[in-house]
Amino acid sequence: MISRFLPTPLRRLLGVKVTTRPPSYQLLDQPGSPGPLLAALEKVTEVALDTEADNMYHYKTRVCLLQFLVGGEVFLVDVLAPGQNLGPLWEVLARKHLIMHGSDFDLRLLHDLCQFKPHSVFDTMLAAQLLGKQRFGLASLLEQHFGVVLDKDGQKANWSKRPITAQLLDYASLDVWHLPALRDILGRELKRLGRMEWLEQQCRAQIEAGSEGFAPATENDWRIGRSERLRGPGMGVLHAVWHWRESQAQRLDTPPFKVCGNALLLKLAEAAEVGDREAAILNGVFLGKRHERIFPSLVTAVRQGLERDPASLPRRPGRDPNHISLSHTEIEHQELIRADRDRVAQKLGIEATLIANRALLAQIVRAPDKIDDILLPWQAQLLREEPALKKRR
Repeated sequence: MISRFLPTPLRRLLGVKVTTRPPSYQLLDQPGSPGPLLAALEKVTEVALDTEADNMYHYKTRVCLLQFLVGGEVFLVDVLAPGQNLGPLWEVLARKHLIMHGSDFDLRLLHDLCQFKPHSVFDTMLAAQLLGKQRFGLASLLEQHFGVVLDKDGQKANWSKRPITAQLLDYASLDVWHLPALRDILGRELKRLGRMEWLEQQCRAQIEAGSEGFAPATENDWRIGRSERLRGPGMGVLHAVWHWRESQAQRLDTPPFKVCGNALLLKLAEAAEVGDREAAILNGVFLGKRHERIFPSLVTAVRQGLERDPASLPRRPGRDPNHISLSHTEIEHQELIRADRDRVAQKLGIEATLIANRALLAQIVRAPDKIDDILLPWQAQLLREEPALKKRR
């Protein structure tokens, strides 16, 4: 019985089974607006929020479940329930401060669903990254700080399947149950290091990015991976088989990657580039037993691609007339700024790209006087006083 009083990591090391009891929750899956949740929201200023979607199982991603922790109560909202009216919910929620983890996907998803844009957010994943934590996924943080072990099956579950099992509902409730306490832990450490303002700037930027939703489809989405190396028939084949995969995924209502991966599409295109024999291009291609019936349509797509004049394909987007490749001198300067960035990041114990990625460094090289427009204030402040930029001022 002494093992009960040992720290969770030590109990696990000793082979003592650690169990996690999920919190109780209200499942709101009946027609109409989620009245109990709305009533609870009126009493608070902040809410922990998470979403579950079906992007692993359907062609078009849908929000399937919303998880809320409001004033110590967990509410699970079945978004797919018939007759569910969530309009009043979004109006109230937009006035609240949200605690979320990895909010970028969720905010884009909710924007595309109903144009939702939050008032403010504390993102615990961003907070963990700014603290230099190597493992910043929610499961890792919950295990580290609370000894909670999330069921990995929940990460791969089909959230559009009804009824939702009790096991999955328990998993969903744990996703928000510890967020306020996790926020407190990470927030204290950020304040101690003087990085709370960094997080606030990151979260504001995340809200603005989320309000753009997901990038819309374009006529050049088929240009994947190493497609820039293709010049002849391979281009026609890649265009044809990519659109074949899209049409099959849409018909089967499944994500395109479950029809076949990009590696196979590129393999077919590259084979076509060196030879125009249909049989040779398709030699050894296996789509798996589930998709045996669609193989003939793939053959047709390859044939159509071989017959396509590459010149008739959608043209690549024109280069931005304002874009000029970096000169040799500018590339050397970019490397100096990168070295400064890496040294600063190492000293702070954070990932260097949190300060500026390579694309942003290139922008700074072109216009060092516009660094405050290119980076967030905390990022610009860290780089501005470093040697490489001081020399240019």
